[in-house]
Amino acid sequence: MKGQFLKVLLFIFVLSNTTFAQEETTVLKANDTISVEINPLAPSKAAFFSAILPGLGQAYNKKYWKIPIVYGALSISVYNYVDQNKKYNGFRDEYKKRIDGTSLYENDSFYGDFSDDSVLRAQRFHQRNRDMSLLFTSLIYILNIVDANVDAHLMQFNVNDNLSFKPDVRMNEFNTNANVGLLLKYNF
Repeated sequence: MKGQFLKVLLFIFVLSNTTFAQEETTVLKANDTISVEINPLAPSKAAFFSAILPGLGQAYNKKYWKIPIVYGALSISVYNYVDQNKKYNGFRDEYKKRIDGTSLYENDSFYGDFSDDSVLRAQRFHQRNRDMSLLFTSLIYILNIVDANVDAHLMQFNVNDNLSFKPDVRMNEFNTNANVGLLLKYNF
């Protein structure tokens, strides 16, 4: 009888505590929370704009200072491609003329100094440089698209003074040497 009484008393105790805990509900709400609407399609939109017109994705992200860098890099690599292609075609045409026997390289002021082997090596040299210029142009174009995409992703992150990573230089009290370190600060 005493064992049953303890079981009933324990059951009532457990039941009363769970019902008591369910009656009171407390909702905590932060007063300083700032609601920012995040557009999940912004990175793909910025990448699409940069794929259509290089630099347009950077303008969409409002990073206007990157646009001259994109166009400067693309124009240098395209200029180098055009220049190397022109030189390659010139040496190729001269080599073909020498094989046919129609070349007047003795009278030519530019190609007259080159032997047949030198013309062939110059042709291959400019062909390799032309191909490398095309590769660099493609890489710069792809980097432009990736930069716009990553920059649009990073704009969605909350970066404020509550999370900071700063270099810190302090003087050592014992020998007056500068101690360099990094400070990681995170506030809740």
